[in-house]
Amino acid sequence: MATLTLKNIPDDLYEQLKTAAKLHHRSINSEVIYCVERVIDPHRLSVDQHLAQARQLREKTTHYLLTDQDIDQAKSAGRP
Repeated sequence: MATLTLKNIPDDLYEQLKTAAKLHHRSINSEVIYCVERVIDPHRLSVDQHLAQARQLREKTTHYLLTDQDIDQAKSAGRP
C-alpha cells in the first residue's frame, strides 16, 4: 500500500477528524481513508440493492425472536 503525508491541515479540520475518529472507534488515519473513499468512490446502492440486502438480513435473522424485555435489557446494558 502507498503512504501519503498530509501537511498544513487546519487545526479545526484536524479536531473534526479527531472527533469523528473517536466517535467511529477508528484511528485518525483510518478516518481519513474512510472520508476519502466516500468522496472518491461513493458506494451508492439502488433501491433494489437496498431491498435485496434487507431481505438477506431478514432471512439470516428470522430465527432470532426478540421480546420487548430483551430489547429493554439490551438498551440498559452497561448503564450505571
